Formats: sequence, structure tokens, C-alpha cells
Amino acid sequence: MGQRTGQIGRRGRGAIALLALVLTARALLAEGAGVVLPDVPPIPVPSGQEVRFIETISDAQGPMGLTLRFRFLAPQIGGTDPVGAEVALADMEALCDGFAIERLPTLGPQPAQIVISLSDRVVPFGEVDEEAVQYFEAYSVQDGACVWELY
Repeated sequence: MGQRTGQIGRRGRGAIALLALVLTARALLAEGAGVVLPDVPPIPVPSGQEVRFIETISDAQGPMGLTLRFRFLAPQIGGTDPVGAEVALADMEALCDGFAIERLPTLGPQPAQIVISLSDRVVPFGEVDEEAVQYFEAYSVQDGACVWELY
């Protein structure tokens, strides 16, 4: 059956609810330091630090072509007893092999590069926060595994 003009059908209400959820999440991401992502479970990494997935960016091409950026919140890389760069490197490699690889598209173009980033606070993609501690590493995918690339 059709619907009358001015009424929102079930699909419309669902789309509005989804939009509200996305806008709320974006607002939380924009708040920066101190954001806790309570509905996002921590992802196990070798160091044992608490790491949570923030988002995947797929619409910003890198120097190698199609690039997927997997962004993670890792508060322990900043602060009074920070996790160092070498430890973070091992965690990023584990996130690439154990998280990102599983989420690559099965159809369509494959990324030429995967970038894994850790940040001690949520920083909106493309913005600068001089107080944030961030680590980035780039990987190519060969035989279903991440291979570190010079970034």
C-alpha cells in the first residue's frame, strides 16, 4: 500500500534513527580527549593495552592508490606511563593482521595500502591536535597477511 504525503514510513523512521545515531557518534568523536567508546569492546593486542576501534576511512586515497585507514583509540600511548613506539608497532601489526585483514572487501578493488593508526584521544580525521599522541604505520597485503611498508 502507498503512504500519504507527509507521513514517514517504517523505512523512513529507521533511516532517521540511523542518521541520528551517526550524528551522535560524530559529535562524540569531535569531543576529542577523554572520549570513552563504551559500546565498542576492546581489541586484544600483544601489549595488553586497551585499544578500541574508532572508524575506517576509505575515501582518502594514499600515495599507493586505494588506501583503507583503520583508526583506533589507545589512551595508554599518552599519559604518565606511556606505551612506547616499539610496543605500539607490534600492536599495530597485530591489528592489521587480526582486525583489518578480516574487514577487507571481498568484491571490487582491493586496497593497495592499509594504514593503521593509534591515538591517545579521538582526533577527527584530517585535523591536527598538537597535544595528541599518534602512531601511524602502513602495510601492503601479500598472501593474506600485512607486510610493513615505509610510511
